[in-house]
Amino acid sequence: MKLEEELRTEKFKTVQQRAALSILFTSNWIEEKTNECFKEYGISQEQYNVLRILKGQKGKPANLSTIQERMIHRMSNATRLVEKLKLKGYVNRVICEDNRRKVEITITPKGLDLLENLYPKLTHVETKLFDTLSEKEAKEIGILLDKLRG
Repeated sequence: MKLEEELRTEKFKTVQQRAALSILFTSNWIEEKTNECFKEYGISQEQYNVLRILKGQKGKPANLSTIQERMIHRMSNATRLVEKLKLKGYVNRVICEDNRRKVEITITPKGLDLLENLYPKLTHVETKLFDTLSEKEAKEIGILLDKLRG
């Protein structure tokens, strides 16, 4: 459906305004669809992002700064997210004895299992979201968005 129909407007002030609103609207649409997947597992998109980052560490611990830098939603409170994941048994958080300000965070086997179970379902949702586009078109969108961010 066209953005004008979705937002019930006839025209935008500029093509740049339309593009910006289209990106925001589409981002929200994708987030709504993928959140259904996360809800099934009792985690948020931001918590999933933390688990994905920790899995990418390949067993090496990460600190809160590393997690925050790699987050998709950079304004997320990494400390709070890690604490929630710790309470669910998905991550370990160890305070360094030599430097109490240093915290090392790792993903647990339970966290890895969660990702293992969630990944195929999330991949299916993401694939379905883009099924109206060819692989070339999907790749082109990624290239254009990279270019936009400079």
